[in-house]
Amino acid sequence: MKRKYYSIDCRKFTLGRLATRAAFLLQGKHEAGYKPNEEKGDFVAVMNSDEVQVTGRKKEKKIYHSFSGYPGGISSRNLKEELEIDSRKVIRNAVYGMLPKNKLRDIKIKRLLVFKDANHDIKLPLTEINES
Repeated sequence: MKRKYYSIDCRKFTLGRLATRAAFLLQGKHEAGYKPNEEKGDFVAVMNSDEVQVTGRKKEKKIYHSFSGYPGGISSRNLKEELEIDSRKVIRNAVYGMLPKNKLRDIKIKRLLVFKDANHDIKLPLTEINES
């Protein structure tokens, strides 16, 4: 089976809409012979992750927590701080949350390629995903 490469530009979508489209393509739901227990999804390249859009006041209100496992070991950052540190991680976590929670989840997320700008090393023909 030959996998296709799809390109999504962060300047055209909000974070949630981008994540749902990417998860849909990674699962292979756009193919006619989709089966949830088979791994037939395509590659998704997300460009310009530094320019991802969110609506409302999510940059100040959305909180990301991480816990070390030790007492008092919780650290919290809002979306604005996470985007400044690494915007690729924010997009990866959003898409990861949209994928089904099963054994294929880690395999599918490996086909997600996130780039900070439009410069990338993919030489294959990319199919552009536009707003619709």
